[in-house]
Amino acid sequence: MSAVLELERPAAAVDVRELETAGAQGALAARLYTAGASVKRDTLIVFFHGGGFVSGDLQEADEFLRHLAQCNEERAVLASNYTLATVSPFPAAVEDAHAVLLWTTRNKARLGWSGKKLVVMGIEAGANLAAVCALMARDRAAPKLAGQILIMPMLDPGLSTCSMRQMNECPDREKVTSDCAAAYRGYLPHAADRAHPYASPLRSTRLKNLPPALILSAEDDPLCDEAEQYGAKLINAGVRTTVRRMPPAPLQEPDGRNECACKVHALAEISTFLAGLDR
Repeated sequence: MSAVLELERPAAAVDVRELETAGAQGALAARLYTAGASVKRDTLIVFFHGGGFVSGDLQEADEFLRHLAQCNEERAVLASNYTLATVSPFPAAVEDAHAVLLWTTRNKARLGWSGKKLVVMGIEAGANLAAVCALMARDRAAPKLAGQILIMPMLDPGLSTCSMRQMNECPDREKVTSDCAAAYRGYLPHAADRAHPYASPLRSTRLKNLPPALILSAEDDPLCDEAEQYGAKLINAGVRTTVRRMPPAPLQEPDGRNECACKVHALAEISTFLAGLDR
């Protein structure tokens, strides 16, 4: 009976507030998603959008983030822009992302956050930034992160994995590979930067003492191998890591990975992961 009642209970309305965060070079547009009437929430998720480092904005993940906030009224979700490579290439975006995380710790009251748990999350290029933020927070000793959530992440500028080169299940694999190559050319115009761990987390040889990780790939996504290889490296480094490959979902549209995250099992996996951070 309780399960039936839970299903029939109307979902809490999601409040979306436009605000500004502080990046490394100045103000950045952001959105805060909350649901229900909680005054202070113990968990803040900071999200960075996709777009291959060269495009994307707050709107493309709006539906996904509304669902994410609605799943649990005890969490707040902050989505922030970052400097695109068309304006300034690496390391501008990662410096922005890390600065945004620091900004949240100075603005807890404004965000309605207790300050207890800070989780960084991203999708595609934004997941690269999230992974790098975990490295930067460790290396710079701030802020303290409770977890990292990487959804279909871009982690390998070399595009060297089997799924990126040979995935026959993805009808648009060649286009995805071409788009990724163009994105990295824009983001990493200097070849030497492609080996930097803050640009290519998959190449990092220092992965110890990072926060627990949830890494989600998709069955028909050419990015899946690099996601899973990174998960394996984290596990070998002693980082508590959950790696899941989600069922296939169409990725033909520019924001297809956001739609995939909405339509498959990403929300349930994220909720399970966040609940596990309390243990």
